[in-house]
Amino acid sequence: MNDQTPDPSPSLAEVTRRLVAFRDARDWGSFHTLRQLMASVSIEAAELLELAQWRTESDMDKLVHDPAFRNRLQEECADVLIYLLLIAERAGFDLSAAAAGKIETNAVRYPVERARGNARKYTEL
Repeated sequence: MNDQTPDPSPSLAEVTRRLVAFRDARDWGSFHTLRQLMASVSIEAAELLELAQWRTESDMDKLVHDPAFRNRLQEECADVLIYLLLIAERAGFDLSAAAAGKIETNAVRYPVERARGNARKYTEL
């Protein structure tokens, strides 16, 4: 792909590279401390949750098909992901690898034969 046609589905590494370039071009690195980024991801997650506030599951099932709502949902999810990627970059770890490792950890904590069909925490299985 050339520089004028963005990849419609870039890797997390590529998204992180773009984020860092965006941040650095604006000289925002000094503001993106680990503490500030962690606060920001929490704030953005609250904005994501606000989309569901006072709505039923049925409402949400319908809204996800509404283009305007879906766009807002996509924007808020992207904001959360952006801050998670910036946290990982600042802390020096690969978020994809961390997520893959967490899936493996959860596979051990939640064996299919004990966890299927219930929402209990692994310590209560």
